[in-house]
Amino acid sequence: MLDSRRPLKGPAPAVRAEGRAAPGRLARLAGLCGPAFVVSVAYIDPGNFATNMAGGAQYGTMLLWVIALANVLAMFVQALSAKLGIATGRNLPELCRDHLPRRVSLPLWVQAELVAAATDLAEFIGGAIALNLLFGVPLLPAAAITAVVSSLLLMLAPRGRRRFEATVAAMLGVVLAGFAYQVLLSGSLSGVAGGFVPRLAGTDSLLLATGIVGATVMPHVVYLHSALTQHQGAHGGPGKQVRSEDVRREAVRREAVRASRVDIAVALGAAGLVNMAMLTVAAVTFGGGDPGSLQAIHAGLGQVLGPGAAVAFALALLASGLASSSVGTYAGQVIMAGFLRRRVPLLARRLVTIIPAMAVLAAGVDPTRALVLSQVALSFGIPFALVPLVAFTGSRKLMGELVNRRLTTVAGVAVAAVISALNGFLLVDVFSG
Repeated sequence: MLDSRRPLKGPAPAVRAEGRAAPGRLARLAGLCGPAFVVSVAYIDPGNFATNMAGGAQYGTMLLWVIALANVLAMFVQALSAKLGIATGRNLPELCRDHLPRRVSLPLWVQAELVAAATDLAEFIGGAIALNLLFGVPLLPAAAITAVVSSLLLMLAPRGRRRFEATVAAMLGVVLAGFAYQVLLSGSLSGVAGGFVPRLAGTDSLLLATGIVGATVMPHVVYLHSALTQHQGAHGGPGKQVRSEDVRREAVRREAVRASRVDIAVALGAAGLVNMAMLTVAAVTFGGGDPGSLQAIHAGLGQVLGPGAAVAFALALLASGLASSSVGTYAGQVIMAGFLRRRVPLLARRLVTIIPAMAVLAAGVDPTRALVLSQVALSFGIPFALVPLVAFTGSRKLMGELVNRRLTTVAGVAVAAVISALNGFLLVDVFSG
């Protein structure tokens, strides 16, 4: 597991008389930010490239409101996960192991591992496609190169979480810059306001909208976010109620929750902008025809916007694949450690997780189709992460004063039900052809 940040010590931060935070407090708040940037990579993974670009190609900017809605739902879910770690000092897999019957927690672990494996499959394939587009490397050795480079990124993890977070955030910046460049070339921001008016155009657009929303919330980062924040609450521990002598500790927890909300708003806001840029660029470039594959999207961008746009797309895809594969492997480690109290070295786990991707590519499976199927597997895992998350954050025994308000719990139940239903609809659509 990544090294923990040091517990916050000392008196509660001072506040100026005029109501503004003292510099020390601002520095502390900044120090608590970062986990959401790691999490946000999952929302711009290679699977999102295919889904969002297909939506823009077929329906123009009409589905922008769907991406905006999906982003709001993702922010809500990740805020609950971050708060769970801060309030309890435990992560979601650990709480599942400690508070659910073994006959329930073990199947939860199995499906969570399958979700992590599906995540790695998508990210390796996305990175391999990017290397193929940029340098002509065949897909199989390109997947191996992706594994090696992302493993080097993982080596930052044991040496300090801050460097890992900063590196992942830099890769998010590469993806954002790549699509910002494409937006400037295409002028795709013109007339986008109408895309935020909720509407659909028949059954096909409904299915695509369902896919966008249903595949947005990724279960592996719901588990991971609670692990990234579990050391920010001054190690209060689950079930400990705030007493008069614990006022400072409660203030630290509340400060960490506020910082996590800012962190989530900035990081997932950036990811949302990337997803919207994908859709608008595809709307201008392909205007009514589904390109069908990431390779075809790359070729189409080169033909319409020029080689610079094609290179920017491939670089963004490569950064997405490398960063999200590292995050997926780390999430897998958190899942195993939490559910089973067992850990394996990150690099050893990486060697295991690359096997399915190599097998898929060696079998000659269409890589874009493999990406779609991996998103289906991720969809299957959504309810198994959201239901325990909402239940635990609604428990005063676990959360203390940070327990969800009744309205928040109701909203959590509604979000879990809606996303689970959409994913069920997506599964039926995929398997019915």
